[in-house]
Amino acid sequence: MQRFGDRYRHLVRGVGCACHTPTISRINERLTAGLSRRSVLKGIAGTLAAASMGRSAFAQVSDKPILFSNVRIFDGRQGKLIEGSGVLVSGNRIEALVPAAEDVTDAEVIDCGGRVLMPGLIDSHWHAMLAAIPEMVALTADVPYVHLVAAREAEKTLMRGFTTVRDVGGPTFSLKRAIDEGIATGPRIFPSGAMITQTAGHGDFRFRYEVPRGSGNDLSHSELAGIAAIVDGAPEVLRRVREQLMLGASQVKIMVGGGVSSQYDPIDVVQFTPDEIRAATQAAADWGTYVCAHVYTSEGINRAIDNGVQCIEHGQLADEDTVRRMADTGTWWSIQPFLADEDSNPKQNPIQRQQQQEIAEGTVRAFELGQKFNVRMVWGTDVLFSPAGTRTQGKQLAKIGRWFGNAEALRMATSHSGEVLALSGARNPYRGKLGVIEPGALADLVLLDGNPLEDIDLVADPDRNMKIIMKDGRVYKDTLRG
Repeated sequence: MQRFGDRYRHLVRGVGCACHTPTISRINERLTAGLSRRSVLKGIAGTLAAASMGRSAFAQVSDKPILFSNVRIFDGRQGKLIEGSGVLVSGNRIEALVPAAEDVTDAEVIDCGGRVLMPGLIDSHWHAMLAAIPEMVALTADVPYVHLVAAREAEKTLMRGFTTVRDVGGPTFSLKRAIDEGIATGPRIFPSGAMITQTAGHGDFRFRYEVPRGSGNDLSHSELAGIAAIVDGAPEVLRRVREQLMLGASQVKIMVGGGVSSQYDPIDVVQFTPDEIRAATQAAADWGTYVCAHVYTSEGINRAIDNGVQCIEHGQLADEDTVRRMADTGTWWSIQPFLADEDSNPKQNPIQRQQQQEIAEGTVRAFELGQKFNVRMVWGTDVLFSPAGTRTQGKQLAKIGRWFGNAEALRMATSHSGEVLALSGARNPYRGKLGVIEPGALADLVLLDGNPLEDIDLVADPDRNMKIIMKDGRVYKDTLRG
């Protein structure tokens, strides 16, 4: 029973409890009516949302092994399809490639009608928290809202056939956990956590009025959200890198050069001293994993390689000597089709648009040099702050088939990307091979209505062309049978 003071005694009418007074009763009736209306509306909205998501919202789990029969196989490696074999999935792994004439007892058989089965696609440069939300919203909205937007986009990512993403910047640890536990639907996530950046580096998203920093504890909104960690000096690098590893980073992302999406760091600048880079790579190596680095220029790439970075992100402005060195050192090159076309991240600032054009010209040159020197290359999108851009994920992969050929482009998004994911060693959150169809590999599979080795544009239209999407042995999309 609630007691009231003199200020509210007119509501009580001489008794100790106001709950049943006429005034409170009228308020309660209004609230109840309002809540009832809202509940009905929410129920309708929830039903419509569930209907719009269709079968993708729930994984179909079979208590029997699943045999994909009458199928042609792109195994993620070969430049031709494997004929005359089916793929047997048991639990969350591929058990065997079974000759077509061989019977498999006690298995659920899916007749694929001669379609092509391939590994689930891997985007090696994705930002799950930042892809589907405008920049100003991401940097100013309540952090839970950013997470909710990301969770919704994660399901769409999986429905595009991307069963794994290497997330290279953003607080995806909670989203990853929710997906892994079946609370949310989405791809496997290899998280980097906060982007490690110097003051005035590519991950310094502060506004001008926030400079100078007031004290060691005066963190910006993006730092508090876990999007970036601004550090200066090797000791601070060690601390922030170790924090991301503590939170569950499978690899670490550092910024070694300027970029287009940030306002205050020109693209030509080199970031982090050799000591700072070595602090990051040593801390990662001590945890059995590696560092990847955002950088475009030759000077920055060479500084990164000199100090232990194992994967270059972007690198479109590298000269021939630098690309040759990447090949000689076995450094991985994660590259994106930044072509300044209709699918590029929109920029309003004229300087940013000029930088985009410079990178677009460098992209074509980088594709050619990478092939010339046989650099180990993987593909990613780097869609950032662009809700519309997320829908082009498969289209971005299809583009690079123009330069690399369809088979190599697909390898870059399957088996090659799987090799990069494996660099995380002991920090790999998913034990098993990804990006390949072979016995023992994790059962992440896509059934395509057509042959992507002949027409890679098939991956650009997943709604039409992807008939089955399986992740971890569970079917998330099946329009072939249902």
